[in-house]
Amino acid sequence: MSSTVGDSAPVTGTGDRLGLKPGMVVQELGWDNDTDDELRIAVEDTIDADMVDGDYGNVVDAVLLWWRDDDGDLVDGLVDALTDLVGGGSIWLLTPKVGRPGTVDASDIAEAAPIAGLSQTTTAAVSKDWQATRLVAPKTPA
Repeated sequence: MSSTVGDSAPVTGTGDRLGLKPGMVVQELGWDNDTDDELRIAVEDTIDADMVDGDYGNVVDAVLLWWRDDDGDLVDGLVDALTDLVGGGSIWLLTPKVGRPGTVDASDIAEAAPIAGLSQTTTAAVSKDWQATRLVAPKTPA
């Protein structure tokens, strides 16, 4: 097992593990009744602010994209998540863990990311029911 929190609820420092820092603007997309409130609170505690939604209208440092298997086309969801993301920012794709309702197959993420212009860097368990996959735009040669 890699660097995972395990099957427990989010631990203190989850926001830090996602590379988030105080003062960052984090956009949350795909929120629904099944999202993990403890994880959301940990992120907001880390950035010392509320997350913004899709109507924010300004650049954001990171995006938390909650995604389930039946949410539609993942490529479209990822491209939409890029809309407000600042250069060098990352998308944390939050998907239900294997065996949970709405699980997204890892191969679907691996296939969708490059089509959306993203590279997959890290996957970590972040709560009892959710895992996070970090997606970033590839660095372009200078």
